[in-house]
Amino acid sequence: MELPTPHDLRERRKELDLTQSTLAEMAGVSQPLIARIEGGDVDPRLSTLRRIVNALDEAEGSVVRADDLMNTTVVSVSPDDSVRTARDRMLDEGFSQLPVIRDGRPVGIISNGDIRRVGDDDVGDLPVAEVMREAVTTVEPAATLEEIDSSLDHHSAVLVVEGGQTVGIVTEADVAARL
Repeated sequence: MELPTPHDLRERRKELDLTQSTLAEMAGVSQPLIARIEGGDVDPRLSTLRRIVNALDEAEGSVVRADDLMNTTVVSVSPDDSVRTARDRMLDEGFSQLPVIRDGRPVGIISNGDIRRVGDDDVGDLPVAEVMREAVTTVEPAATLEEIDSSLDHHSAVLVVEGGQTVGIVTEADVAARL
């Protein structure tokens, strides 16, 4: 990763038609600090530089967030539903997994693999709660594509949660379609 020079920061700010004061407010720093950084008088901490670059990215609209990617219609099952209901819903929707949600809150995830691993002929009669995985990855709507992508390295879906309530879902396919 190449760090921007003071000249790069100034040019990018001007291209976006931002004043130093506006950029400072967006980045949560003081206007004199922006002036000193752009003038090369001060070498900012990496965390400060990151906040300034993030503010410039947001002004440019180049930051992709969870609420830009997510599907707001979340097909799910309840932990009390039967595994057969979950399997049928996955088949009907063409999904290989479904979030398990109780009263709007994510409590787990169930996949075809989870059902297959049970290996019991009567698995369809079991409640989803007995077969699901409780580990579910969640992010806030403001989470960046980078954060989501990192989670998708380990999970095939990420639930978007706001105030404890599920508001969307992002899958690997959603990220791939965006790229």
